[in-house]
This record gives sequence, structure tokens and C-alpha cells, in this order.
Amino acid sequence: MVTAHRRHPSRWGGPWLPGLLVRLLLWGSPGARASYLRRSSSCTPIPHRMALCYDIGYSEMRIPNLLEHETMPEVIQQSSSWLPLLARECHPDARIFLCSLFAPICLDRLIYPCRSLCETVKRSCAPVMACYGYPWPEILNCNKFPADHELCIAAVSTDENSSSRRTVPRASCKDCELEEASTAREILENLCTNDFAVKIRILRKNMTTTISDFDLDPSRVEVLKHGPLLRTEIPARLQQWLDIDATCVHNIMRGTHAGVFVVSGEVQSDKVVVNKAYAWQKKNRNLHQAVRRWKHHRCPEQAGRKV
Repeated sequence: MVTAHRRHPSRWGGPWLPGLLVRLLLWGSPGARASYLRRSSSCTPIPHRMALCYDIGYSEMRIPNLLEHETMPEVIQQSSSWLPLLARECHPDARIFLCSLFAPICLDRLIYPCRSLCETVKRSCAPVMACYGYPWPEILNCNKFPADHELCIAAVSTDENSSSRRTVPRASCKDCELEEASTAREILENLCTNDFAVKIRILRKNMTTTISDFDLDPSRVEVLKHGPLLRTEIPARLQQWLDIDATCVHNIMRGTHAGVFVVSGEVQSDKVVVNKAYAWQKKNRNLHQAVRRWKHHRCPEQAGRKV
């Protein structure tokens, strides 16, 4: 028997919907249909004001929804509280998971998210919520959702046949922004207080998917300070940072396709965390001056030690 959880489209949106409809036709479970008809509900267009799910890949939803919201104003109000989490880009399937509950697709039966989809999104997003003091809510208790062998909405971001190295972002409680190169002295002090500092070129691979992919240009890596890292391992560590801290990189790139930056940060167990980033531009004379001076600069707490 073919079930919805066995599909593997490459991204959320239109492409996954036809597959789900085909599987519904093949499912043919009268029990599921009877259970659905006992619930009073109606189909309604997903309004433009519902930013969480508008243009998700289908145009109509069921009300009441799977979270028992009975009016559209209530749905819009409750769903909008999840927009900040999506902005953190904690998981590429977070939107389809939330919309399967807030705006269930208008079919002849209710289709819940698979338990594995819930668990996958929770694993990446619950730590981000915890950063701001919010626990994973009981209404999203993954044990409430059907097992994968039942008809349900599964994860859509993974393709078993894909050779993509895409890594799901991890929690990052600290935001990073592009810094203004105020004075050369301040920049040097920042380089001193951080574990590493590198001048790099970042390339955006695409502009269309939920979470943008970024690449490090290996030919444009200039290590200013390697700290506890080996110089040879810095490119790989920085590529890992590009993969897992999408929000930080997005803030630094500011919608551009490519850019050269001086970044500095800390080494935390198996990853690096970027704390400061400066755009390498001609107008940033203080940054250019600081980088020129860095080669002969000695930090107060590191006097006599190689950095």
C-alpha cells in the first residue's frame, strides 16, 4: 500500500501536492472518511492576511482547523505568533508542518502531519523557542500525530536520491548583524577578544528555496587569526557555519548574491559561532587600516603569544 509519507519532493509548495492527492485516491479508507464526516467543517480560501500559510501550495483550507480554531480572525491571530519562529529559519519543513495544522488542506478527510515530521521540526525549532523562554506547546505534542505508516503529511525537505549536502540549521540564540567599521582601534579590539578572524567571500547559491544556501569561495579565504583552530580546518568550519546558521548569514548578506567580509567569532565544541562581521568595501577605510595593522598587532592579553 502506498502512503503519503513515502513521497520525497525536493521542497515544500506545489510539487508535493499532486503526489498527496494521488495517494489519497489510492488509500481508499472508508473509516477515515466516516470519521471526517462526523466533524462539521467548511472550505474557505486562505486569506492574504494569513501570512503563515498564504501561497503555501494550495488555496483552500478547512475551518475549524486541526487546532480547533473556529473563525478566520482567530486563525490569523494565532498563526501570526509563529512568524518570528519561521524568520529564525530553524527548519525548512517548519512552515508546512504548521500550515498542516493551522490551514489543513481542503480534501474529503482531515490529513494530519506525520509524527516523524513533528519530531523533526521540534528537534530543530524547540531549542530556538527555548532561547526566548518559550517551551514547545502541548498542542503540538508529537505523540498526538499518526505514525508514518498511516496517511499523513511527511517531511518534504529531504530527497533520498539527492546528493545535496544540505544540513538542517541548529539553534542559534545569538543574532549577528553586519557591523559598521567605526574605528580601526575598535576593530582590532574585537579581533583580539574573539577566537578567530577571517576575511572570506560568500556566495549565495539560490534565491528561491525556503532557506537560502550559501557557499564559501575557497580561493578567497584569508586567515587573520586562527586561535585554537588549525588554519587548514578553517574553511570547512566556516562552510559548516554557512550551512547551519542561516539567519546570521542572511543578516550579513542583506539580499546580495555575493560579498567579501571580515568575520570573527568563537569556537564552541564542534562548531564556530560568528559574532562580528564587517563588509569589505572601499569606503570602509577603518576596516582596511585595521587589517593592515593586524599582522604586527599584539593583543594585551596575548602579548608574546602567536595568534
